[in-house]
Amino acid sequence: MKLYTGILLFIFCCVGSIEPALAQPYESGHQPLQLWDNPARENMPQWVSIWLAILMSTFALGLLFVRRHVEARWVVGGFIGMILLTVASGRVFGLLPLSGLFSLVHIICWSPALYVLLTRRPFLQGRSLYALWSGAITAVIIFSFIFDIPDAAIYLDHMLGIGLIS
Repeated sequence: MKLYTGILLFIFCCVGSIEPALAQPYESGHQPLQLWDNPARENMPQWVSIWLAILMSTFALGLLFVRRHVEARWVVGGFIGMILLTVASGRVFGLLPLSGLFSLVHIICWSPALYVLLTRRPFLQGRSLYALWSGAITAVIIFSFIFDIPDAAIYLDHMLGIGLIS
C-alpha cells in the first residue's frame, strides 16, 4: 500500500513540471498524446468502441458480486476510483484529457484489483457465475494493460519532458 501511495504522490508532485506540455496544441483521438474528447469518441475505430463496451459491461457486472466477494469490491472500488481520479485530474489539477492520462489512471486504479484477483485466483475455484466473471474481469484488465502501459509511459515521458519515448 505504501508503494501505491508513493506512486500517487510522485505523479501529483510532477503536475507543476508539466506546464510546457500543457501549452502545446493537441488533436482529438485515442492515441496517448491526443485529446480524448467528444470528437475522439465519435471518430474512434469500431474495435475500440466494441472493446470499451465489453470493458464497461464487465466492470458493471462486478456490482452483482460486491456483497459476497472481496475481489469484486476491489474491482468496483478501482472503477469508482478511476472515475473520481479522472474527474479530479481535469477539474482540480487542470490536466488536459489526453488518452495517455486515462491509461495512467487505469493502471493506478485497477492494479490493486488485478493483484487481488491474481493472488486469490477466484476464477479457478469451481464453476459458478462469479468464477466466470472473475476470470473475465482478470482478462479484461490484463488486456487493457497491454495498451495502457505503453500509452501511460508515452504520456509520462511527454508530460515530464524526458523525451525518451515521445
